[in-house]
Amino acid sequence: MEYITEELEEYWTLLLWTTVAVLVPVLITLWCSFQRPKRKVMLQGLFRKGKHGWHYTDLFNKPTYCCVCSQPILQGAFCDCCGICADEECIQRADRNLPCKEIITQNDGEFCHRWVRGNLPLTSHCTVCNQQCGTQPKLCDYRCIWCQSTVHDDCQSSLKDRDLCDLGEFRSVIIPPYYLFQVNKLYCRHPDEYSKLAALCGSGWTPVLVLANTRSGNNMGDVLLGEFRTLLNPVQVFDLSELPPSKALQLCTILPPGSVRVLVCGGDGTVGWVLDAIDTMKLKGQDRFIPYVTILPLGTGNDLSNSLGWGAGYAGEIPVEQVLRNVLEAEVVKMDRWKVQVVSKGHYFLKSKVLSMNNYFSVGPDALMALNFHAHREKTPSFFSSRIINKAVYFLYGTKDCLVQECKDLDKKIELELDGERVTLPSLEGIIVCNIGYWGGGCRLWEGMGDEPYPPTR
Repeated sequence: MEYITEELEEYWTLLLWTTVAVLVPVLITLWCSFQRPKRKVMLQGLFRKGKHGWHYTDLFNKPTYCCVCSQPILQGAFCDCCGICADEECIQRADRNLPCKEIITQNDGEFCHRWVRGNLPLTSHCTVCNQQCGTQPKLCDYRCIWCQSTVHDDCQSSLKDRDLCDLGEFRSVIIPPYYLFQVNKLYCRHPDEYSKLAALCGSGWTPVLVLANTRSGNNMGDVLLGEFRTLLNPVQVFDLSELPPSKALQLCTILPPGSVRVLVCGGDGTVGWVLDAIDTMKLKGQDRFIPYVTILPLGTGNDLSNSLGWGAGYAGEIPVEQVLRNVLEAEVVKMDRWKVQVVSKGHYFLKSKVLSMNNYFSVGPDALMALNFHAHREKTPSFFSSRIINKAVYFLYGTKDCLVQECKDLDKKIELELDGERVTLPSLEGIIVCNIGYWGGGCRLWEGMGDEPYPPTR
């Protein structure tokens, strides 16, 4: 009996400690999860007043070390422009003592490295010895925030031309701070002067402006904004929720004419928004400064992006460095754009509407679904946090229309004329006028007929 009692005591002791070992980490994780939103709200005031582009981070994100006190960060922030990290107590000291990326500097073409210590990207290699950097569990080694070169602490003194930075692989797309300084010195702001200043930036300079919609599709815009600010000059990266494209594109007017490419990170609606802003530039007489438009598809359907070879959707499967390479290597093509005039028949006092058409124009259930989806997203934008949820909402509205059939017998309510001749309509619920090869989130209505889509860029 004594032997059995001892076994039971050992069993219950083991069970107790096992339960504690499992529950304690779970409870700590849950407590931190509940505290994280409160902590973020408390830090927002510091972030707004700071000189860096601070974003919240903690132990549960990527492990980082404070650039001020060198200790591991339990709760703190990182700058998405220069990569400086600081724990909660050191944020204000970092703001005072550690400068961020400067968008404009006073020099005549020679540019110095800006080294930031520690928190190097994974698989970083030393420029001097070609060995892996940043592998030690502490604040160590350096990274240049412009050319992205990395170097060991011990190798930095051996670096050739250690003070001069060539802006790295993407020098041909970065707007150098010294270029903006030279533009500010110009007495006569003429396009020919900008072309002369472009010689400071090397041959083949094609600056890229990044315009991201943080509300598109799977809400990757915030992450991409930070990654592009790390690689480029922050002045050429725009959040369209804070600044409309009509204002962002004015940066093109101080760059060499015909050299600028715009990377639109968003869905087809965002691309249309940017194209409308380009139309406004034409009305202002800024035709010489009109940029080429490229797409990083973050939306739900992405039919225009798919037709032009930029893919059906981006979910981080390739790094932003490869995205920039694709932009540089892309072929320039022209695309038809149409104007659709909507006139209120019988109401002559109402002004007709003129809309731009890039993808397609439709009357029927698909237009009704798009309208309902847009109205729902405007009411509760936080609900539409991923591409899968968006497509599920589209599916629900489509299922509802199959049952209700609000557009039934459309052929009896509408007349269609082509080249002045009336077309006899069969029994139908919708009419679609297509300008591109894809429709409705990737459907090829005429597979094997008409223009084929462009091959993928990646």
